[in-house]
Amino acid sequence: MTAFALEALAQQGELGTGGVRAWILDNAVPLLLLAVALLLLWLGGGKGDNAGVMRRLAGVVVALAIIGLAVTNAGPQIGQWLAGLFRG
Repeated sequence: MTAFALEALAQQGELGTGGVRAWILDNAVPLLLLAVALLLLWLGGGKGDNAGVMRRLAGVVVALAIIGLAVTNAGPQIGQWLAGLFRG
């Protein structure tokens, strides 16, 4: 495609990142979660280091929460809720 054709598509609103976003949510995120789960089981499960696995799992939960905030666009609402806790 030429630059003119791409510019015309962009102005009509036909270009976007919706397909890439959907692919990442449908494919990449579940594969990453599976890889992290297998890695946690492999690192701590065989050695009996349950406390170490739980520490790593806490980091994974925090990362998942950040991904969830980014995907759902719930950041502003959560920010308003937190501000409401301190304002009264």
